[in-house]
Amino acid sequence: MLEAGIKGHKELTVTEDKTAKVRKSGTLNVFATPALIELIEETAWTSVADELEEGMVTVGTNLNVAHLSATPVGMKVFCNTILTEVDGRKLVFSVEVEDEAGKISQGVHERFIVQADKFQKKADAKGAKA
Repeated sequence: MLEAGIKGHKELTVTEDKTAKVRKSGTLNVFATPALIELIEETAWTSVADELEEGMVTVGTNLNVAHLSATPVGMKVFCNTILTEVDGRKLVFSVEVEDEAGKISQGVHERFIVQADKFQKKADAKGAKA
């Protein structure tokens, strides 16, 4: 059973493929906000994945973070999440991201627990209607 307090941690080194210039979120060779968001989501979902029942996964539903400081190529980035609230299927995570010089992001991320097969079938059916 999921309970508040579960911590997640991931780190990476900023490479060219994670820059704003390559990810098309800007023109500079700095850690892109889309790459930051991916890191936050991965850190959160992997922190709780082993605690879920068979066939269940989490999906991101809300993200409210500030990208406070630029990080150049070659610098390491560290993401930490804490599960702060479990409300039925809703999970709320506190997020903080730092690089080797200090804090670069903070905020809140929400995820929902869903049955993987049922969720995928519903999404596929939506695509078939389009």
